[in-house]
Amino acid sequence: MQKKKLVEMYRMMLLIRRFEERAAQMYGMQKITGFCHLYIGQEAVGVGAIAALRPDDYFISAYRDHGHILAKGTDPKPVMAELFGKATGISKGKGGSMHLFDVEKGYMGGHGIVAGQIPLATGMGFAIKYKKEDKVVVCSFGEGAVHQGSFHESLNLAKLWKLPVIYLIENNRYGMGTPLERASAIWDLSQKAESYDMARATVDGMDVLKVYDVVAEAADRARKNGEPTLIEARTYRFRGHSMSDPVHSHYRTKEEVEEQKKKDPLIIIKDKLLKDKVLTPATVKELEAEIKKIVLESADFAENSPVPPLEAVYEDVYAP
Repeated sequence: MQKKKLVEMYRMMLLIRRFEERAAQMYGMQKITGFCHLYIGQEAVGVGAIAALRPDDYFISAYRDHGHILAKGTDPKPVMAELFGKATGISKGKGGSMHLFDVEKGYMGGHGIVAGQIPLATGMGFAIKYKKEDKVVVCSFGEGAVHQGSFHESLNLAKLWKLPVIYLIENNRYGMGTPLERASAIWDLSQKAESYDMARATVDGMDVLKVYDVVAEAADRARKNGEPTLIEARTYRFRGHSMSDPVHSHYRTKEEVEEQKKKDPLIIIKDKLLKDKVLTPATVKELEAEIKKIVLESADFAENSPVPPLEAVYEDVYAP
């Protein structure tokens, strides 16, 4: 992989981490209200997957979506403004944290209904095939979504009709506060693909380069043969399910979280790039300073932006 791409992947993971940390601070100051689900700890999945795609490919996900839209290339300012509910937000302040959209970048939204985006992604795959486009859809969702009926219906149709969809399970082990072993009869969730004779893979979701390789292979398969793939990325969130969920809740111990932080995806990629001399300590400091400036500017932009005018409640009610 080219040095420039490796550095950009590290930079994007750093941007997401610092953006989310700032969002948490703003939430604590009540600048951001409502639901807010942070991506801290899971950055390698979104960044690795999106880096393996082309710019015109599609990505759609659930409500833990800040990292996905940033990785797709959206300016952090309107993303932060959306969290603040401001008119300059990427969804005009009407969607908030869980409903970020950027159609121009191919990010087809965060979706608040568990598994709601899975049939949508399948329909997007059908549209690509119908229009004979050379594109791929990646659909990201948590492990809690694999027990919804729409997941199984979608995988069946995607395989039956040969649709270029990559179904990406971001398995952070806890569906809200329920451990996977209490919710699933099987531990290896990628096995569910076998019911539909679909290609599958399991990958270390804390290693961005491993995620990149697996998704790149699946994207190639989708483009060449129209074959869908189910990928399970085993990852871990360092914060609570949402900002209303304490970091060390009753369903997991402080010791467990600290042990998982030893596999911090940001540290894994940084250490590798330093070891391979792709980065230097000086370059790391420069990137930290650059990202800090970007994130502070995005928070200032959001805070100084206007709230939506009252008449905006009547806009965007129906599709034009």
